[in-house]
Amino acid sequence: MAIGKNKKASKGRKGGKKKTVDPFTKKDWYDIRVPSYFQKRVAGKTPITKTIGTKVASEEMLGRQFEVSLADLNNDEDQAFRKMKMVAEDVQGSNVICNFGGMDMSRDKLCSLIRKWQTLIEASVDVRTTDGYILRMFCIGFTSKRQNQVCKTSYAKQSQCKAIRAKMREVMTEEASKGELKDLVLKLIPEVIGKEIEKATQSIYPLQNVFVRKVKIMKKPKFDITKLMELHAGGVEEIEDVGAPVEQDEEELPETVE
Repeated sequence: MAIGKNKKASKGRKGGKKKTVDPFTKKDWYDIRVPSYFQKRVAGKTPITKTIGTKVASEEMLGRQFEVSLADLNNDEDQAFRKMKMVAEDVQGSNVICNFGGMDMSRDKLCSLIRKWQTLIEASVDVRTTDGYILRMFCIGFTSKRQNQVCKTSYAKQSQCKAIRAKMREVMTEEASKGELKDLVLKLIPEVIGKEIEKATQSIYPLQNVFVRKVKIMKKPKFDITKLMELHAGGVEEIEDVGAPVEQDEEELPETVE
């Protein structure tokens, strides 16, 4: 008999249409907990596939990176251009305990700073904190007009740019190496390092809009759970908003029909 001629035999074949299953039914949700030096302690939620066989959900979560706007963490819209990276280092119950994993600046902010008639100066340096973190920091700055300047442009010479880059590296190394990673993050949030660079370079050429543009973690020390929990201790705990009971006057209550 020729293949495919028997129509009755072909009716009961396997491999028909599969049932579409929602993939999120196989996932668990975890709260992203950030260190206590941010105002908001829970940055959001993240899903991960439930524990199946040898794959444990909590172990798969370790090392995951989350990018959060600083405006959301500190409830301040002026800091919306800062992007903070958080790295999952431990899992406790339904909470993912995160630590600082880097920092960046949004593209729209960088584009708004670049203008004509000024010189852009960038510098980068590798620094080591007292608790063993090796970071690579990138700085950006722009020349500004001097007082009573008549000239339209404010271009710096190559020798001045070289001296400014050296000052940038010096200030970043000094500020980062005299404290722990936590102390450095507390300086990065209010732009303390950028203001220090502006003061230090005033005698070479006046600068404006000086920012630590980016921070990358190159090397971490050995993981210590006690230090991690110290970062998460204290601070304002996140309280879930469940609303308030509505009070209604007795006069406004509808009359019951008997």
